Amino acid sequence: MQQKVDGRAGYFGKYGGKYVPETLIYALEELEEAYEKYRNDPEFLEELDALAKDFVGRPTPLMLAERLTKKWGGANVWFKREDLAHTGAHKINNTLGQILLADRMGKKRIIAETGAGQHGVATAAVAALYGKECVVYMGEEDTHRQRLNVVRMKLMGTEVRPVYSGSRTLKDATSEAIRDWVANVEDTHYIIGSVVGPAPYPRIVRDLQSVIGSEMEIQSREKFGGDPDAIVACVGGGSNAVGAFHPFVGRENVRLVGVEAAGMGIESGKHGASLGEGKLGVLHGSKSYVLQTEAGQIVEAYSVSAGLDYPGTGPEHAYFKDEKIAEYVSVTDAEALEAFTLCSRAEGIIPALETAHALFHAEKIAKELGAGKNMVVNFSGRGDKDVEAAAEALGV
Repeated sequence: MQQKVDGRAGYFGKYGGKYVPETLIYALEELEEAYEKYRNDPEFLEELDALAKDFVGRPTPLMLAERLTKKWGGANVWFKREDLAHTGAHKINNTLGQILLADRMGKKRIIAETGAGQHGVATAAVAALYGKECVVYMGEEDTHRQRLNVVRMKLMGTEVRPVYSGSRTLKDATSEAIRDWVANVEDTHYIIGSVVGPAPYPRIVRDLQSVIGSEMEIQSREKFGGDPDAIVACVGGGSNAVGAFHPFVGRENVRLVGVEAAGMGIESGKHGASLGEGKLGVLHGSKSYVLQTEAGQIVEAYSVSAGLDYPGTGPEHAYFKDEKIAEYVSVTDAEALEAFTLCSRAEGIIPALETAHALFHAEKIAKELGAGKNMVVNFSGRGDKDVEAAAEALGV
């Protein structure tokens, strides 16, 4: 029987924990105390629900992708349309909940890291909504790949600080954000963008993103009379996947499939498949599967998708893998770009490159399930941000 692990003790099986400087222990304890105080507080939940509806636009639709269903010739293909949430991705679900916590903790300043830029934009939006000073760290490479999102953040009053160290991508942006937090812990709240980092972040982000799966459960019963036969989602850090999966954990009839970035191919060494190829290690305060050398040095991840080139993954995904609660595969750049084009032309929806990884593998799952079954792809974000990068990669 598949078992949920709440993560309240800071661990999911042997994964998770708080591997951080002593300076941050107080801040993490303060955050956990605030979360336990407010997570079931009626006033907090009322404010969160009202903003989710009026600011974010929830619930997001569950849409039948009729042309893909016909083309693939298998299960009915449904899209959970997180791309229609305000700012264009699922990231806003988490930032909205965390800004409410930060405000109640009296934090005046917000920091965040971002890769694809969507978490940065979502953080900038809620910081503007609550009148907070905001700084977002972004790898210098990603500031070029995601220029549109840099402009969006700046328009909302956020300072974007490029990071020039390492691979100049998400891992390095996260490291810089943590350094900032250590130096400014008294007045600053760090809004981590995924189900990674030290406890209690993986649990908090998971809970806030579980609105995806909770809505999906209700909508599935309305649309086709029961649970989905499969849920497919991309996995970098893993928040959109955990959010979609979590309400269905323990149901043997629901197949949970996470799709990582195989980049230029697993054999090339240039990929972001932490669950498929990583080993047990500690990264950014948490124990999970990490891409690393035999000597324990972090290996740079790679993906055409700026949101999937992270050399680790959330501890709950590591637990899901070990316990066979979910299955994990990987998709190459070329395959994701193929799905990016197909979805744009078949359904009139340009997906984020992250989402395109899930879409490519979804065809295989749909055919395995067969006609009459129902598969939901968590459509984690829209592809406006990726048009230039995709055009370059496709030679358009």
